[in-house]
Amino acid sequence: MATDVVTAPTPERADRSKVPTRRRRKPILPRVWHFASFGAPGVLIYLCFVMAPILISFGYSLTNYNPFNPPTKFVGLENYKNLFSDETFLTALWVTTVLTLIVVIVPNVLGLGIALLLDKKGWLYNALRTVFFTPVILSSVVVSIIWQKLLDDQGPVNQALRAFGVEHPPGWLSDPDIALYSVASIVCWQMLGFCVVVYLAGLQGVPAELLEAAEIDGAGPWRRFRAVTWPLLAPSLTINTVVMLISAFKTYDYVKVITNGGPGSGTTATIAFNVLATGLDANHAGYASAMAVVMLTIVAVVTTIVLQFLRKREVDL
Repeated sequence: MATDVVTAPTPERADRSKVPTRRRRKPILPRVWHFASFGAPGVLIYLCFVMAPILISFGYSLTNYNPFNPPTKFVGLENYKNLFSDETFLTALWVTTVLTLIVVIVPNVLGLGIALLLDKKGWLYNALRTVFFTPVILSSVVVSIIWQKLLDDQGPVNQALRAFGVEHPPGWLSDPDIALYSVASIVCWQMLGFCVVVYLAGLQGVPAELLEAAEIDGAGPWRRFRAVTWPLLAPSLTINTVVMLISAFKTYDYVKVITNGGPGSGTTATIAFNVLATGLDANHAGYASAMAVVMLTIVAVVTTIVLQFLRKREVDL
């Protein structure tokens, strides 16, 4: 008698094509090596020429290091405490602050105005752009020597004023009340071309369609500038402000060549000038290092605050 064989139903096989397959991650070692081969040179240069000097300077600032008067002793924060009761350093801080404010504001305002005037096509405007940018590529020492001769008490500027009837022309570099503003004006003169070029680049990026639409809506030149052009120049303002701020705060060469910190007692001496004078002329390297660390801290903090504010303004606009 034949018997029926009953087989249990087999479960349906899963369709393997529908099962997501996990991608194999590439080995991490080749990726690290790829990054290191391209990034290592730049990182090494940064560590050797930026971070190492900063750390060494900070280490010296905690000592009384004087290369010609050993031994070197650890003094902790004594140098920093003395700084903020040192009239010379406080005066230099005030001088640097005034100089920085002038150099940040004046080239930005004048540079924007000149850029608006030169934002046209033609060989004349191209030539004027070259004229305004030429001082930027000159050495600051050369510029300082030229202006020192021009602004001397018996120099061409005062001779011209006497020819126009001014009996007692100002002592541009010999009067303690004027000398700082004369130095700041020279720095502004050289940096003006940089601001002009950056603003010109920003103006050329303003879409003509927006200006035409605003003009059709009845907006005048000032209204078009305030509502269309100025908001789109926010990145240019950020670049110019940060560059001028850093450049002005570390001003040394102009002061050294033009006034040597005078006239009088430190009327034009900046922090950078005092750092080198204290460290190289007086050989108090530990105290000078403390000045340099404080200057670096101030520049880093102020630059960060200004940069964050201007970037936030770019986003809001």
